[in-house]
Amino acid sequence: MKIEDVIQTNFKSSQQKAIVNLRYTSNFLGNIQNNFMAQYDLTMPQFNILRILRGAKSALNVNSVKDRMVEKSPNTTRLMDKLIEKGLIERVRCNEDRRVVYVEITKKGLQLLVEIDIKLDANSIMDLNLTDQESEILSDLLDKVRASFSKEI
Repeated sequence: MKIEDVIQTNFKSSQQKAIVNLRYTSNFLGNIQNNFMAQYDLTMPQFNILRILRGAKSALNVNSVKDRMVEKSPNTTRLMDKLIEKGLIERVRCNEDRRVVYVEITKKGLQLLVEIDIKLDANSIMDLNLTDQESEILSDLLDKVRASFSKEI
């Protein structure tokens, strides 16, 4: 269904339509992902932290994790606290500087990600119904949109 039909409006320009469609689609996909992650008692930002730590292959300092997050969050420390409570990550103090705190994923966290990956592969949640070429074009266009705004930030 076209965005103008979904939200029942006419747009002043193609640019306005694209921005509204981008925001609407982002929220739409976010809701699907949030519902999927709820079955694992995770939020998307928590899942993102787990994936970052798995990809790092070793402990990272908290600021490095914050920098790599898809959704920047002022409460990253609280998100990490919840993951620690669940036994999915752990804190490691730096021996040289006790003020520096590292976090790393636990075996339990790695096992949970394997379980999620298997379910994601079997589920259509990650299928955008686009060809690989269309997906590359979409990704390139989104990069271009972000680049046009990065001058203002």
